[in-house]
Amino acid sequence: MGEVANNWQSSELGDSLHSQTMIVNMGPSHPATHGTIRLIIELDGEIVRRCDVDVGYLHRGFEKECENTRYHQVIPYTDRLNYVSPVINNVGYCLAIEQLLKVQVPPRCQAIRVILSELSRIGDHLTCLGAAAMELGAFTVMLYMMEAREYIYELIEMVTGARVTISYCRIGGLRSDLLENFHAELTPRLTKIKKKLNECDKLLTRNRIFVDRMVGVGIIAADEAIGYALTGPMLRASGVNYDVRKAFPYSGYENYNFEVPLGTKGDNYDRYIVRFNEIEQSMSIVEQALKKLPGGPICVDDPHIIMPSKDEVYSSIEGMISQFKMVFDGVRPPAGEVYFPVEGGNGEVGFYVVSDSSNIPYRVHVRAPSFIHMGIFGRLVEGHSLADIIALFGMTNMIGGECDR
Repeated sequence: MGEVANNWQSSELGDSLHSQTMIVNMGPSHPATHGTIRLIIELDGEIVRRCDVDVGYLHRGFEKECENTRYHQVIPYTDRLNYVSPVINNVGYCLAIEQLLKVQVPPRCQAIRVILSELSRIGDHLTCLGAAAMELGAFTVMLYMMEAREYIYELIEMVTGARVTISYCRIGGLRSDLLENFHAELTPRLTKIKKKLNECDKLLTRNRIFVDRMVGVGIIAADEAIGYALTGPMLRASGVNYDVRKAFPYSGYENYNFEVPLGTKGDNYDRYIVRFNEIEQSMSIVEQALKKLPGGPICVDDPHIIMPSKDEVYSSIEGMISQFKMVFDGVRPPAGEVYFPVEGGNGEVGFYVVSDSSNIPYRVHVRAPSFIHMGIFGRLVEGHSLADIIALFGMTNMIGGECDR
């Protein structure tokens, strides 16, 4: 890109020692840029004058992979979008296809989806806050938050059999029900998480170094946040009250009492506070959902959508034929198109699906919040110091899997 001339002259030295800016690359090999992001930064000393963002490539091609495989087989791909909170991706995709099929899952399935989605949201925020704290030198806070996240992963593994790439949801239901001892395992873990959060709050929230590094950094005004189509904590930190769970309730979210934490200035510190408070709200939703968890089935009763139980497959020819048909043919939604949004850890995750009535999606597109949020990042770092870039990048919480195209 070459060097860019700068009109600034040192008034003290009276020479051209500082008359030129410097172009440097941060990433993709930088440990904080996730292995794909490259920031092309124009520096005037330690101050960022301009920043171009190259999100890079993961070479996975999520959308085109989805357009070349059957509807059920897409579910494992959704795990790899935001791999920190994969359950939410599962739920969003399944809800989109269920809307195409014009089916609604049973109440118990809805409640379990809410429970696991909120647990995933907690894990997502703990990862973001812990990593951001570590990058500012608060290593102990990161250890505490990773310990709290481990309690979440243990619960998710108990239900789904996996920690990260869970592939738990099914079109029309779930792969399996909660274990009988889930409630007994959940309650003490939530208590431990609350204790860890309290310790992190004491260590970090009013820490003078942390506050100085976060307050007033990366301010986004409400109208600018809306103009850049920001959602999730990035938008709510600017004081805009938009949460998909409130604006367009799904899976029974309208039946739960919870608040939407908001910021006032839209700076890095507000983004930290919003995520911290959302963890508490998610724990409240989980407790409410488990308290009034309904009984009944976890899948719709339709052999054209859901595979038969293994008992039926192993004991009857009809069950075996039904399984073969679902595996080799899958569901066939009627021709049409749908866009279905859910509230992800970083904001609105939306799935746009077009069906031509075959067993393979004609078109799939995902509205990935991380990809959209990187659109403002170049503007966000301008005027700040080089040391502020990593703090801003950490609180933007870019997940590479969502940026992949």
